[in-house]
Amino acid sequence: MGADFVRNEYQFLKGLGLHSHNLGCYGNGIWKGSGNTVTSVNPSNNQPIATVVEASIEEYEDSLRACAEARKIWMQTPAPKRGEIVRQIGEALRSKLDLLGRLVSLEMGKILAEGIGEVQEFIDMCDYAVGLSRQLNGSIIPSERPNHMMMEVWNPLGIVGVITAFNFPCAVLGWNACIALVCGNCVVWKGAPTTPLITIATTKLIAEVLERNGFPGAIFTSICGGAEIGQAIAEDGRIPLVSFTGSTKVGQIVQNAVNARFGKCLLELSGNNAIIVMEDADLAMVVRSVLFAAVGTAGQRCTSCRRLLLHEKVYQHVIEQLTDAYKQVKLGDPLDKDTLLGPLHTRASKINFEKGIQVIKSQGGRILTGGSVIEHEGNFVQPTIVEISKDAPVVKEELFGPVLYVLKFQTLEEAIEINNSVSQGLSSSIFTRSPEAIFKWIGPCGSDCGIVNINIPTSGAEIGGAFGGEKATGGGREAGSDSWKQYMHRATCTLNYGSELPLAQGINFGC
Repeated sequence: MGADFVRNEYQFLKGLGLHSHNLGCYGNGIWKGSGNTVTSVNPSNNQPIATVVEASIEEYEDSLRACAEARKIWMQTPAPKRGEIVRQIGEALRSKLDLLGRLVSLEMGKILAEGIGEVQEFIDMCDYAVGLSRQLNGSIIPSERPNHMMMEVWNPLGIVGVITAFNFPCAVLGWNACIALVCGNCVVWKGAPTTPLITIATTKLIAEVLERNGFPGAIFTSICGGAEIGQAIAEDGRIPLVSFTGSTKVGQIVQNAVNARFGKCLLELSGNNAIIVMEDADLAMVVRSVLFAAVGTAGQRCTSCRRLLLHEKVYQHVIEQLTDAYKQVKLGDPLDKDTLLGPLHTRASKINFEKGIQVIKSQGGRILTGGSVIEHEGNFVQPTIVEISKDAPVVKEELFGPVLYVLKFQTLEEAIEINNSVSQGLSSSIFTRSPEAIFKWIGPCGSDCGIVNINIPTSGAEIGGAFGGEKATGGGREAGSDSWKQYMHRATCTLNYGSELPLAQGINFGC
């Protein structure tokens, strides 16, 4: 499996343990693969990078059996020791930060700064989880009965299934795996089918840490595969929790399968995020923020800004400033340090962009800038601003690309209503200096999203806070705050240290 890479610019991948042909399943501590052979493609030119042999269903089953055995060892390992293993995973990632970040940029298509930043986010999650491993605290609860005490005890679920998407092929694993591991769970990871090299390279770093410390490799299982593997994870009763990141449509399928066996789901689905700009906003800050939120990652973040709601008094000024800024965005190879906008991830994404523009025009949308695909071997499109009615059906949908709808409003109440009018509820933001507007925005009559920002864009969440959204975004929460509780089960324990057996609520059973 160790043949050389065809293109010289891919030679750096050897530093991540990758070759031109790779096995795509790490299960029970060994690498294997006897399923379909897939080719990883560079979205900048649609040329092959390397091939990967995916896992078969039989290999998945063998890996899960080993994982189910390894969980007994891992969940009984003291939490601070589990934290030490995660700390070493963070160090392993640090040692390959530039290489792995470069791979993220190469295979996914985001610019190099974002690729390195994504790996850094995984590293930061490791640091966060190390501290958490000494703080998995329960509560002491007063009992109403004499000589009794009550307490909450948190124990591991056992195995956590993590299904990640192409747009954050490394960081989202970190959000889940770091917390799941310190909580005492084994992890089964299915990466996106179109980013298998990132899946393999990240797994190699994690596997080396487990093996070096004498732990079974089955504690972390990694599987490259298609929908059949995802379906197997969703239906597998040995996996109490499935974390899924992807579209609302597929998320519903996953949730139905997991719910049917009374498992738990952690869903991070679609976003249709809005930025509200009030008349008193700092407009220079607005333009910079919107540019990053709408154009960053070629509009392929779940937190990308899709809708820009402008107060009528600043509407024209912001549009003029923003269209000028869009025209200065440098498109090109995401590995070039001067590039601000790389390609869409797949050819299908480019086709969907073109179809989406046609739908926008058919519903009365007016293209202010951009709106075209770029004739190039890669998946490049123009960053686009569209003036359109808030009632156009296309505005309610998520077009996964650099398309921004601009809408006009007169009052804060109207803007909040527009923000909340879509089925998705992930991220939202308002730009204002008014305390009254700020507190209404974050209050019960404000944004209905899981992320509610003030004077910052919709994208760029910090790991210390819980990440996730409401409504069709799925309701899941990952990373910080008390998100760790989703990866454990709570036991309410009552201890009688006396010699009598009083009943609750003063009941006397007559004996």
